Amino acid sequence: MNQELKIAVVGTGANGASIGADMIEAGHDVTFIEQWPAHVEAMRENGLTVHMPDSTRNTQVRAYHICQVAELRDKFDIVFISVKTYDSRWICELIKPVLHEKSLVVGLQNGMTIDDYAEILGAERTVGAVLGIAANMYDPGVVVRQIPPSGTWFTVGSYDGSNPEGIDQVASVLRAAGTVEVSQDIRSSKWMKLIANIPEMLPSALVGLPLMSAVQLEGMREVMDAAGREAYRLAEDLGITMLPIFGKTIDEVPADDQYAVDLLDAVLASYSLPDTRVAVLQDWEKGRRAEIDGFSGYIVTKRRELGGSAPVNEIILEMAERIERGELTPNPENASLLVKEFMAISD
Repeated sequence: MNQELKIAVVGTGANGASIGADMIEAGHDVTFIEQWPAHVEAMRENGLTVHMPDSTRNTQVRAYHICQVAELRDKFDIVFISVKTYDSRWICELIKPVLHEKSLVVGLQNGMTIDDYAEILGAERTVGAVLGIAANMYDPGVVVRQIPPSGTWFTVGSYDGSNPEGIDQVASVLRAAGTVEVSQDIRSSKWMKLIANIPEMLPSALVGLPLMSAVQLEGMREVMDAAGREAYRLAEDLGITMLPIFGKTIDEVPADDQYAVDLLDAVLASYSLPDTRVAVLQDWEKGRRAEIDGFSGYIVTKRRELGGSAPVNEIILEMAERIERGELTPNPENASLLVKEFMAISD
């Protein structure tokens, strides 16, 4: 165990806080940096409480408001970033002063943010990560973690293939919070999770229901599968290697877009409880902007860059944008509208 490493977790919402707490409990030197003032104050006063399926744990944490980064004089060896994708670039700029020459920065996020990290912080510092965890936060200082460390997994990998010793350190630290694998092709690994996220994140959020309920609405599974297949085909056209995730083996990776359907099945089987609400829906319920550009928005943009279109994801994105503008609210009634538009382009 690398107890001498100085570690920061920037963005201590449900995922970042529970992962950071696991690191602290394992004896690591961890500093929390958070932008929700009430959450910081609650953790300072009462510690961080994490409710898990079979236990509850309270961990004393060292928490700073994000505005206090300018007061920090220590340099961190590893910084884990667990903020929304749309906050990635300015967070990278914010933490530059607390990095040293060999610091590593790990994006504990969904979405393809690794290029932003490499551009701002340098490819040699950038570590990509894929995470499988289910957690919610509705009250400051309190996390409801639906998947315990025994069922949580991570894949990490270097952006440019350098610094294998540093990647091993990152993996060692993260093993406090779950199973960790090291990928030699982290871009492809992150794409596999993106393909799995595309059919669940925005579609289930649009209808305002937990994923397990949303998928049962008439026509919704067909829309979800079609959106995932679009993402798969885009990945193919971008030269992405299809890799096994969610405990699959290479023999269980079909050579066609059926893999997108298989990945959603894996999410439903292993990472969704009846009340699990995706991160996008949690944001909308809190009145916050969601990461729509990191999911269907990313697929639409990248496909257009190749001179084509992703019509199913375009429909999903347009409805999500209407919710962001306040023209719609997340509601089961949106399913019929979504399915109707999907059927129109499928005829």
